[in-house]
Amino acid sequence: MPELSAAAPAKDPRAIAHYHAHVYYDPASSRGRAERLRERVGAEFPQARLGRWHDELVGPHPQSMYQIAFAAEMLEKFVPWLMLNRDGLTVLLHPETGDDYTDHSAHAAWFGAVLPLRLDVFKKKRPT
Repeated sequence: MPELSAAAPAKDPRAIAHYHAHVYYDPASSRGRAERLRERVGAEFPQARLGRWHDELVGPHPQSMYQIAFAAEMLEKFVPWLMLNRDGLTVLLHPETGDDYTDHSAHAAWFGAVLPLRLDVFKKKRPT
């Protein structure tokens, strides 16, 4: 992990307006759990935006998934709920800062297994 230099100014987390949670599943073995989680999220957090089902790989994601987009104001209540109610599914949580590569790598948090994302789709050189 890169060290912060003494000259680097701290970044203000208030600049994050939205987050994405990507819920991963296997269409053959865990889609039912993913459907139940999705229904519960919709009922408990109606202000969250539930994205489309992606049974086929899309973007940097190495497994079938759907996205939950939510405002920063929901973070305090939604993230602990998701941690406790993900039913064994893997979830990637990241902010939306405008830098997709960094958001999906250095700024990412995982619940469950860490999956190898295909970050090359962002066409940005990896940090050295």
